Amino acid sequence: MKLWAISDLHLASDANRQALLQMPNHGDDWLIIAGDIGEKLEHLQFSLAHLTKMFAKVIWVPGNHDLWAVPEHQGAQPLVGQAKYNALVDCARSFNVLTPEDDYAIFPGTNIVLVPLFLLYDYSLRPAYVTLAKVIDWARAERSVCADETFLDPTPHASRVEWCANRLAYSLTRLKKLIPGSQTVLINHWPLRNDLINIPRIPRFTPWCGTVETEDWHQQFNAKVVVSGHLHTRRTDWRNGTRFEEVSLGYPRQWDTDRGMTLYLRQIWPEV
Repeated sequence: MKLWAISDLHLASDANRQALLQMPNHGDDWLIIAGDIGEKLEHLQFSLAHLTKMFAKVIWVPGNHDLWAVPEHQGAQPLVGQAKYNALVDCARSFNVLTPEDDYAIFPGTNIVLVPLFLLYDYSLRPAYVTLAKVIDWARAERSVCADETFLDPTPHASRVEWCANRLAYSLTRLKKLIPGSQTVLINHWPLRNDLINIPRIPRFTPWCGTVETEDWHQQFNAKVVVSGHLHTRRTDWRNGTRFEEVSLGYPRQWDTDRGMTLYLRQIWPEV
């Protein structure tokens, strides 16, 4: 039995949707999906309808694209902010998929606790000389402003900063209830450490990539592996004995569609 991970499926792309449908049956293996399945609720439904048949268990966390409210996708009563997140959670649960709102699962045959997180970002991953009030202008100067500023409505929270603080507090409360000494796999769409962000083409995009508050969570909560996506920079890094896996698939131009999506699954456990 193996634990796999992938993120950033971006199913608005027909090529990505067709590749997903070619994913073979993995028997008793489990799958982590670390966010950015697509902008529509239907994208999540489409993916889970197939993947829950191909894997024994699926764990899901949202990404920023999943939370978007794109005008042309909306009906008379658009889902935004917390309401969109709640709808995504309800959808995942309808497929018996684990979400950041569910009890943590232990991967069979181990003592490893799988911890799905939804933490957002608070613009704190910016240079010290850039104030929060000026961070958007600073990013705009190099055309690096995230589309979240248009499409990710934080309602009912006053801002994404406030929503992030709420999610951090909620997650810390739950994590601190873990049995002392528990080993974990931490799962979040956004990376947990600033020094793992390597995006030289858009260096001023970092404010939308997480928060300084999680910098030592891999040590605080005894993580064997930390899984994230968002950056579209597939890679493995090590910090303080913890393995960090960026598991993005990305847009069709960012992966070899001729080789299929299965090749891009990252084995999380057992360690390779």
